Amino acid sequence: MSNKDFLDPIVPGEILREDFMEPMQISINQLSRDLAVPPNRISEIVNGKRSISVDTALWLERYFGVEAQFWLNLQSEYDLRVMKRKIGPDIKQRIIPAKRPATNSTGRSPSSHRPG
Repeated sequence: MSNKDFLDPIVPGEILREDFMEPMQISINQLSRDLAVPPNRISEIVNGKRSISVDTALWLERYFGVEAQFWLNLQSEYDLRVMKRKIGPDIKQRIIPAKRPATNSTGRSPSSHRPG
């Protein structure tokens, strides 16, 4: 486990609110109007009740000038950390890692295989 696994995962909506909306004095209602989405969508994201979807990430990219991938990475990192905490111990207990040979029949290690 890395050090960050011990910290509580940060909800992407918290970053949206604290690092973008609050410094720019943008309310949930203002952002929802500007993005032409229902206010409850922004409220749910900000309050950690809804994920940032691909389409929302694209709207946020256009609005704040921050790449959609940034928003998706925040969401993905959050989801991964939550699931690691939730089912990680069970997976470690139940699943035995595959034993990988040092080389395969071509004489290469499995990680050096490139398709095509």
